Amino acid sequence: MAPSNVLVPLDGSPLSDAALAHALETFDCEITVLNVVVPIDAPMSEGGILEDVTDSDREVEARERADRLVERARDTAAEAGRDVDTVVESGDPAETIVEYAEDHAIDHVVMGGHGGNSGLASRLLGTVATTVVAEAPTTVTVVRD
Repeated sequence: MAPSNVLVPLDGSPLSDAALAHALETFDCEITVLNVVVPIDAPMSEGGILEDVTDSDREVEARERADRLVERARDTAAEAGRDVDTVVESGDPAETIVEYAEDHAIDHVVMGGHGGNSGLASRLLGTVATTVVAEAPTTVTVVRD
């Protein structure tokens, strides 16, 4: 059955851009683009290595970056003659993607996969993609180079 609402998490990487392009080319349905801002105190945050930057400065910069990413996604979709819904959430990327899919009737996720350093699945897909594949309530397509 063809999906009616596809979620594309974007992180600004070329693979996430490729995931958006794949979704726009493949699915003739509603597409929602999601960017997840990682809180400053989260383990994945670069906040521990930034110097002379206040938490509020980092948060403002992260929100501005997120806004640029979703705006770029809107432009990419417009170039393809499509519209996308855009959302910015805050939290752990994998958990936020899975929760968003559960809470918003998402029936397919298309995302980029990044190789990691530990474990075969993580090296092949990346830790966020591996978690989403394992925990999402729906089909997940992982776009790789």
